[in-house]
Order: sequence, then C-alpha cells, then structure tokens
Amino acid sequence: MASGGSKLAIFASIAANLGIAVLKFIASFFTGSSAMLSEGIHSVIDTVNGLLLLLGIKRSKVAPDKDHPFGYGMEVYFWSFIVAIFIFALGGGVALYEGVKHLFEHREIDASPNMKWWNYGVVSGAILFEGASLWVAWKEFRKTHPKGFASALRDSKDAVSIAIIIENGAAVIGLLIAMIGLSLMYYFDNPVFDAISSILIGLLLAFVAFFMAKETRHLLLGEAAVEEDINAIRSVLDTYDEIEYYGNIKTMHLSPNEIMLGAGINFKDELSISDIEPLISEIKERIKHRNPNIKYIFLETNSITKHTRP
Repeated sequence: MASGGSKLAIFASIAANLGIAVLKFIASFFTGSSAMLSEGIHSVIDTVNGLLLLLGIKRSKVAPDKDHPFGYGMEVYFWSFIVAIFIFALGGGVALYEGVKHLFEHREIDASPNMKWWNYGVVSGAILFEGASLWVAWKEFRKTHPKGFASALRDSKDAVSIAIIIENGAAVIGLLIAMIGLSLMYYFDNPVFDAISSILIGLLLAFVAFFMAKETRHLLLGEAAVEEDINAIRSVLDTYDEIEYYGNIKTMHLSPNEIMLGAGINFKDELSISDIEPLISEIKERIKHRNPNIKYIFLETNSITKHTRP
C-alpha cells in the first residue's frame, strides 16, 4: 500500500494547488493571460488528482473478500491511471486549446505597472508554493527510495509517490514557462508569446500524462518484482540441501507493498511427505522474513523439469 509519506506529500500538494489555483484565476481574470488561465486549470486538475490518489490509497486498504481474495491493492494503480487521463484530457487539452485560440486573436496588452506586478507576483508566489510542495514530496520519496529518482522510476511500484513527484515537477516547469512567456510578451509588446507559452504548457502536460499512463499500465497488467527481490528468493532456496532443483519463479505486484510469488520445487526423492510439509512452511517463513512485501507464496512440488540449478 502507499505509505504515510505518500499521503503527507499528497496533502501538501492539494493545499498548495488549491490556494495557487485561486490566485491564478484571479490574475487571469484581470490580465486576460491565457498562460495564467492554463496554469490555473493545471492547478485545479492537480488538486482533483490529489483527491483521486487519496481515494486510491483508501480503496487499496479494503480487506480481501470473496470477490477479491487478494485484496484491492491495485486500486492505487487504477486511480493513478485515471489521474494520467485527467492530466492529458483536461490539463493538456485545455491548455493547448487556450494557447491556439489566443494565438490567432488580436488583443491589447495591459502593460501597466500594477498589471505586470500582479502577474509576476502570482507566478512567483506559485513557484514558491509549488517548490515547497515538491520539496516535501521529494523528502518523503527519498525515505523509501534512497537510491535516487532514476532507479526509482525503473524499479519502484509506488505509483502514487511517482505521480506526486512528476506532477509537482511539471507544475514548477510550467510556471517557469509561464514566467518566460509573460516576460517576453511585455518586453516585445506582443501577446503571441503568452499564447505560445500556453501551448508549451499543454505539450508538457500531455507528455507527463503519456509517461504516467505508460508506467501505470505495466503495473495494472501485473508487473514482476525487481531482480533484487527475485535474487533474494533464490538465495533462500539455495540454502536447502533437501531441494534437488527449483525454477519457474514467477512474481507479481498486487500493490506497491504486496507481492505474490509462485515457484516450482523438486525435493530429493528420499524425502517423505511428512518431511516436505514442514520444509515448505519453513521456506515460506524465511522468504517472508527476507522480504515482508511478499504476502502470498504458492510452492508446487515435483512440478518442473530438471535443469541446471540457478
């Protein structure tokens, strides 16, 4: 399941995005900036996304029942996928629409000092709030992924933490694009730069949505545990002289912190059923002790063809 750290990062993100969205819409109303409107919509979507991720975490903790004997852990992945759709359809789509619409409109620019500082003030404040939210998310993320973000993207099954980091990072980048667009618009007295920045923000959100959907899709389809976890399983099995050979190790993540394991084991012929049963129980306990995330273990005996022991 998603950790308490993930929930803390989500709450920080929701609080920041909700306040920033209000400021952005006020600035957009008074200035007519399409980039500011796109950023306001972006913040609203990020707020809704945070609520959806919280829903996913809550749903993932529902106890197993007859219809779902392995629990509801994959709810986290489902709602993370919905978040990706929201970012693409609403965030990227609306930002692109607003940018293209304003690109072909001929409108006057209010370059009065008050209007300029209103725009710059809102964007600067939003960058500070989003940066603080990103810092909280990154700090919590590092507690469970000390190896770094690149390795976490490759190995982590915690879709919620990844989504929060990517969303907040995209928000900061989008605000910087909006700041540059506003500066160029005022400097050249040309609103086309504001429209272009809105289009760039839309493309950024579309890319983020595609990346998140791609990563979450693998988890929804049942992604295997990382090689490090599989090697740990092998290291336990290798300690038993009673095992003649084993193989067909298969794993699947049921949630970020729940793994299902299946394997075939052939014990030596001289062992009786009464000898094998306690061995199987011991093997399961040792594997779970080695990796507490492995919640379900299914071991088949005399079910694989002999081959070189891995």
